[in-house]
Amino acid sequence: MIAGHFGLAAAVKAGRPAIPVWTLMLATAWLDIVFTPLYLAGIETIDQSGGTGYGEGVIHADYTHSLVGALVLSALFGLVAARRLGRSAGVTLGAVAFSHWLLDLLVHRADLPILPGNAGHLPTFCFGLWRLPVVSMTVEVLLLVVGIGLYWRAAAKRDRRKARTLALIAALSGVVTVALDFAGV
Repeated sequence: MIAGHFGLAAAVKAGRPAIPVWTLMLATAWLDIVFTPLYLAGIETIDQSGGTGYGEGVIHADYTHSLVGALVLSALFGLVAARRLGRSAGVTLGAVAFSHWLLDLLVHRADLPILPGNAGHLPTFCFGLWRLPVVSMTVEVLLLVVGIGLYWRAAAKRDRRKARTLALIAALSGVVTVALDFAGV
């Protein structure tokens, strides 16, 4: 769903042009960025027993992708951003960071716990669109297309040529990302 996350960040950039695009992209991937060292350390895992294709893994990101963990990590991201870019940008970037969890809620299998470490062994949940690859891929591509479209429209008002180039780069990157996701790479 990474391309979908970036599509949402592009849509936010359209409405908040003063926020640097790299911070929006970093915010939307923040939970996965924090997940990476925990994955490498074996603290969080991915169960690929169902296969390696698009959305077939069950992700055990019990800290970074728990509801409470995502809220805490997003708030920390927003606080750091607020110190550097101002309160309004910090709030926006914190919300974009948390949007990652909301989008994952749509597609993941039931692997998102409420509390970090799945404390209390409460039920995990998600809507599981990954079980329907064509539907989840369609949602992801729509997020990407709408986000890039909104970004292009807003950027074109300032500099049409630059907007066209950036939108083309974003679209090509998104298509490659979706294709790699679908191929299970």
